[in-house]
Amino acid sequence: MKKCIVILAAVFIVYGKANAQEAKPAKQFMQVTTVESVVAGGLGRSRLLITNPDGSQKELDLENLFSLTGINFKNIKQNEDRILQVLKEYTGLGWNLEQVIPLTLSPNDTGSGGIFMTRYLFSKI
Repeated sequence: MKKCIVILAAVFIVYGKANAQEAKPAKQFMQVTTVESVVAGGLGRSRLLITNPDGSQKELDLENLFSLTGINFKNIKQNEDRILQVLKEYTGLGWNLEQVIPLTLSPNDTGSGGIFMTRYLFSKI
């Protein structure tokens, strides 16, 4: 009798764990990347890239950090507004911000060029 009870208990435990594992949905990931150009004269290309969980991508324009007269604070403000708008949109859709990774590519030997890049990793269950 004790063997039957132990066997039944083991079956219920294994069955319960199997059902719990099956019911757990897969975690999805999405990445938002900002690439802001540091090329004098406004000649650079700045973009916001969104990589969805299915691998599809969406690209939005950002303003360049520099204009012909130097650093352009109006463009920086516009970029900040656009980036915050996108981050708010995705957190509002239930995405959780997991990690933020800042990257910088410095100017070359002539002192021109460079980018600021930031990656925002989101997850959702």
